[in-house]
Amino acid sequence: MSRRVVITGVGCVCPVGNTVAASWEALLKGRSGVARTSLFDASQFPSRIAAEVKNFERDFPELCAQYPKTGRNVLFALAAGRQAVQSSGLQHAGYDPVRVGVYTGAGEGGSDFRHFMSLIARSSNDGDCQLDRFTQLGLQELDAVVEMEQEPSMVPAHLAGEFGFAGPNLNTLTACAAAAQAIGESVKVIQEGTCDAMLTGGSSSMIHPFGVTGFCLLTTLSTRNDEPERASRPFDRDRNGFVLGEGAGMLVLEEYESAKKRGATIYAELAGYGSTADAYRLTDIHPEGRGAAEAMRLALHDAQLNPADISYLNAHGTSTKANDSIETLAIHKIFGSAADRLPISSTKSMTGHLVAAGGGIEAVFATLALRDGVAPPTINYETPDPECDLDYIPNQPRELPIRHVLSNSFGFGGQNISLLFSRV
Repeated sequence: MSRRVVITGVGCVCPVGNTVAASWEALLKGRSGVARTSLFDASQFPSRIAAEVKNFERDFPELCAQYPKTGRNVLFALAAGRQAVQSSGLQHAGYDPVRVGVYTGAGEGGSDFRHFMSLIARSSNDGDCQLDRFTQLGLQELDAVVEMEQEPSMVPAHLAGEFGFAGPNLNTLTACAAAAQAIGESVKVIQEGTCDAMLTGGSSSMIHPFGVTGFCLLTTLSTRNDEPERASRPFDRDRNGFVLGEGAGMLVLEEYESAKKRGATIYAELAGYGSTADAYRLTDIHPEGRGAAEAMRLALHDAQLNPADISYLNAHGTSTKANDSIETLAIHKIFGSAADRLPISSTKSMTGHLVAAGGGIEAVFATLALRDGVAPPTINYETPDPECDLDYIPNQPRELPIRHVLSNSFGFGGQNISLLFSRV
């Protein structure tokens, strides 16, 4: 029989709060974390709004002082990781450090954009960058530690060092599915007996000129610049793109019997994991939602549950035209007649889209929905779309007898992850 895996710790830093309690309170009040971009001058971009983490330096001064050269993604992961580990009591659980691993879904770190562009400008002659001059200036001026900190592997590396977790240390970067995939794969690491506990989740910060340029070129970002708080509107007929967010969501996972024996607080069981690829196009979801549907089917099968058993679904729900309608189609395929009775919401309506970290904070929110018996709303839902015809819990949270939650994360490249959380 496969080992059961439960959640014993949660941590969160996101655009609506820098702790789990603050973030959850904001969600249940329907508070948006979207505002005009302040991390850099975005005045010349088509999209000039973002869901930024606020007051991080004020709330975590010691952490910022301890890690002065890391990117925001590492700082967010460390803050959320500390919350998760503290709430779990994992460091006092008596586990062999080699039996505790770290698995994250995280992207590149901070971009030294201004310095990089200055080097290019000073190395250029009549518009052509002279590589030898650029190399000379770069070797003289670039900080080796700052450059190293841009590597995605720095997130799990710093987490392992922070807590002394000496087991497997892994990172995945499967776009917007990354954190959810890291969580799902962490379950398998525990189930197969390699580890007894894992610190897992995701962290991301792409609110910089390089990141915003890429998404603007893909025409995926909302341009509702005059109404930032109303810009992220999943499943609404008038949606016109997602809002880029940042932050981190972390979980502590443990083998159930060990957690129970040591008297840990058990938030939920991670009972099902489905992972697929569309094998279609790099930036388009398969129009029939085949990968998304199969990921949900696999998660249900893994948990040995039927579609009608799901009490609430946390949707990927990005607020783009294609994603929301195709995710709706995939839900219809898997849930059949039960789809019309399934409460669904997208917390991205409030947090924006945290890209690699999205599945991490949404796993935290799914866990809290189970704990408290309440599903957060989809805010800014005003005008129904005929192609999005399900119950999206519009604008107000809903108290429910929640037993099982399904959470979806779908990414560029066609990666699809569904996680299934159950009450213990």
